[in-house]
Amino acid sequence: MAQDFEGKGFRVSDSETILRTADSDDAVVGIRVANITSAAVTVSVYVEHDDSGGDDDYYIVKDAPVAQGGSLELIDGGSKIVLMSGDRLAAICGTANGIDAWVSTVDAVST
Repeated sequence: MAQDFEGKGFRVSDSETILRTADSDDAVVGIRVANITSAAVTVSVYVEHDDSGGDDDYYIVKDAPVAQGGSLELIDGGSKIVLMSGDRLAAICGTANGIDAWVSTVDAVST
């Protein structure tokens, strides 16, 4: 069975931005964030996991500094983050409209 690769860009602001809501078991194979401001900013990226005990946030990176004109690759070296159905990948920046993010995923992972 073929894999369904997807990619999508987002402008991340100082309020939560949902980057992906898993509708099946999905694999995130890339997250790159880039500072689009004229000063250093911080960024947090996390998974909101909904289980029987309630919602929990699990950080991939928290308050990471991104220099002016810089970028940060959050998944590299063949790593993957698996999202279970209903999980949400989210980001927030310390500055309004300070980060552009690109998220690459494989939807409906087949075996």
